[in-house]
Amino acid sequence: MEGGVHKAGKTELTECWRTTWKTPYIMRLALSAGIGGLLFGYDTGVISGALLYIRDDFKEVDKKTWLQETIVSMAVAGAIIGAAFGGWMNDRFGRRKSILLADVLFFIGAVIMAAAPKPWVIILGRIFVGLGVGMASMTSPLYISEASPARIRGALVSTNGLLITGGQFLSYLINLAFTKTPGTWRWMLGVAGIPAVVQFFLMLWLPESPRWLYRKDKIAEARAILEKIYPDDEVENEMKALALSVEEEKEEEKSLGSGTMSKLRSAFGNTVVRRGLYAGITVQVAQQFVGINTVMYYSPTIVQFAGYASNKTALALSLITSGLNAVGTLGSMVFVDRYGRRRLMIISMFGIISCLVVLSIMFFQASSHAPAVSISESNHFGRKSTCPNLLNVADASSWNCMTCLKASSDCGFCANGANEYHAGACLSATDSMKGTCHSEHRIWYTKGCPSKFGIFAVLLLGLYIISYAPGMGTVPWIVNSEIYPLRYRGIGGGIAAVSNWISNLIVSETFLTLTEAIGSSGTFLLFAGFSTIGLVCIYFLVPETKGLQFEEVEKMLAKGYRPRMCCNGKEEGSEKQ
Repeated sequence: MEGGVHKAGKTELTECWRTTWKTPYIMRLALSAGIGGLLFGYDTGVISGALLYIRDDFKEVDKKTWLQETIVSMAVAGAIIGAAFGGWMNDRFGRRKSILLADVLFFIGAVIMAAAPKPWVIILGRIFVGLGVGMASMTSPLYISEASPARIRGALVSTNGLLITGGQFLSYLINLAFTKTPGTWRWMLGVAGIPAVVQFFLMLWLPESPRWLYRKDKIAEARAILEKIYPDDEVENEMKALALSVEEEKEEEKSLGSGTMSKLRSAFGNTVVRRGLYAGITVQVAQQFVGINTVMYYSPTIVQFAGYASNKTALALSLITSGLNAVGTLGSMVFVDRYGRRRLMIISMFGIISCLVVLSIMFFQASSHAPAVSISESNHFGRKSTCPNLLNVADASSWNCMTCLKASSDCGFCANGANEYHAGACLSATDSMKGTCHSEHRIWYTKGCPSKFGIFAVLLLGLYIISYAPGMGTVPWIVNSEIYPLRYRGIGGGIAAVSNWISNLIVSETFLTLTEAIGSSGTFLLFAGFSTIGLVCIYFLVPETKGLQFEEVEKMLAKGYRPRMCCNGKEEGSEKQ
């Protein structure tokens, strides 16, 4: 999903454990900064459950799909701005101060949302949180990588990726814990302020990145930090390596120009970088257009589409998908260096497409086999309580539960008391009618209908996550850390990351509107189509970078990349692409 995950081999993980056991200060640095990743994951995941209860408290949110989408997606919009601003602030004021500012934004956003009297105030809080997410998404891994020994850097930065998915899983647990608490969504959204405060005070007692200090000519301070990280006999070598790296970086910046526009012109004017961007942007856009954040942001709502009306049940079942995402991230660390980036993404895409197509079929079957609407059942609650749209149709016998719900946001379905799969009542969607329906021990539906296919849809969501997480979930970030020449890595990775956030915003801002326009079945089939296009683009544009030095990747892109059109052939270069 968002953020970056760096590869770490088995040997590196073992060395990481050994090194941090001897020098706990290193792990203290990594985990303190990694709380930013936890907050990133929590604030992007918590809205999926909180939205269910926001809809209950604010009827205009329940009735206006665009308002729900805006509440969800404004954090993504804020993240785009936060990431852009964070890059400048990282260079100007340092990594540590950037993390401190992100914590302030997280805390302000959490307080605003928890106290929100109106939906627009929730949106304002989501923008603040998004600004924090954008800054944390790039600053936390950067701080960890620059304050870590080189031999275990990948493993320590991987902890940030694990904390992101762990934060998403935690958000679902917190959502479930507050389902019966007065204030529900206010607690869910407000809890995010606690880890922000914890990280703020932890970072006050931690140093700035030694690399940033060295760049600012604070050499003595940089050495003092390295002495806490490295054994005495390694400090001098690290200082020399740091000096050489910083000098090379400054020379590269001179050659590329100091302005953003000059760097962009230089990047797109370079054939190797341009081909790298084809690959880097392709995998980042494909990652979002497989529809992953519809599951992360709207998972409980999707479960309700599948026929589980209870908010608590929807949250409990959604917890499975979030847990599988966290486990899948671990799987990527195991398989990415064994099977390669390209192969893992292609296998992942085949699994994603298969799951989306079958999900589409399941939701179509659920819709077409929805319980019928019975006039006698509806009249049981009084003619004035019947959905007005039903009273105005010539042939009411053609209606089923799904027809009732799609007719208007003012209509709800009260299931049959004896058997929820039998004909039920189509009623006005008011709090009083919902209460009356529940008083007769019936189930009230406003998003989906009773369905025997519901459990299969939930299982397929789980398979979808299992297919996504080890491949398309993490590998696009690894590809973008390897595909560009060293001097263009910053600008190339930045362009690809922005394309990821923008794609994320498009998907999250349109999902519910699509489900209203073409149904859940049509929406998942549309994502299957996007995924197929993504698979084709990955096959033709993305080379394998496993085990290659940056110079070798550069030579491969200089020739031009062309895959063989047979199963057992090796990919090769071509003179033109």
